[in-house]
Amino acid sequence: MARPDVRPFRVSFEFFPPGSPAMEENLWHAIQRLEPLAPWFVCVTYGAGGSTRERTHRTVHRILTETSLAPAAHLTCVGATRDEVAAVADDYWAAGVRQLVALRGDPPAGEETYTPHPNGYAYASDLIAGLRARHPWEISVACFPEGHPQAPSLSADLDNLKRKVDAGATRAITQFFFDNAIYLRFQERAARAGITIPILPGIMPVTNFAAMVKFAKKAGASVPAELGWKFEGLENDPETRKLVAATVAAEQVHGLVAEGVSDFHFYTLNRADLTYAICHLLGLRPRVAAEAGRA
Repeated sequence: MARPDVRPFRVSFEFFPPGSPAMEENLWHAIQRLEPLAPWFVCVTYGAGGSTRERTHRTVHRILTETSLAPAAHLTCVGATRDEVAAVADDYWAAGVRQLVALRGDPPAGEETYTPHPNGYAYASDLIAGLRARHPWEISVACFPEGHPQAPSLSADLDNLKRKVDAGATRAITQFFFDNAIYLRFQERAARAGITIPILPGIMPVTNFAAMVKFAKKAGASVPAELGWKFEGLENDPETRKLVAATVAAEQVHGLVAEGVSDFHFYTLNRADLTYAICHLLGLRPRVAAEAGRA
């Protein structure tokens, strides 16, 4: 079958560090499944308050040594001095990591508000400046099309993103969203604010609608009523739920493609199936298979 013209898309994938041997096996299955799609980069998160710091470090090093992927390691301001952050960053650089995701970070479990470490970085912009002073990193930062839950206003939140850009951020990754108009309006507001770095849309395939609604409320992301209707009655039907999830995410991605978007960041939740299917629909094919087809 003739291959249709396909635009050159770039994708990146986000994973979280495993908390048990079974979770680690699941993570590495996802990584191995997605690796042939040759993503731009992959990143590994921190838990709240830096609670998974060591597991994150181990996972990043394993990705670096056992795969062909380019890992972007998460670093946060929470629970670490500037010297401790510098030591971690230098270790990553020496190992060959060249990309970071720099975040303020969430407060530790049980704490309602964020309190900077007395000898650490107070904000992500400070962290970025400190990291850039040590090495010429590529640094991704978070942004929030609907506003960070703790931001006093949308304009104040955008000002904060501008500070991160001025400190040396090279790309931004959005919080997940389900209404493409929200992302497109955010792009326009960012451009008017003088923010010119790429803003990657964060796409989250919905595997569990009820759990996602709780997560979205905490993250300050809206959930369209239509999305709830699509998953209605599927609480005990995981197979149909998976098909609906793939359809919903694919529709969202193709809607963004129609608006000229070519770079996508997928929150995989350490699952490969939905993300792989959506990438396939974008025209991405396993590298080995694609090269064989051109031979």
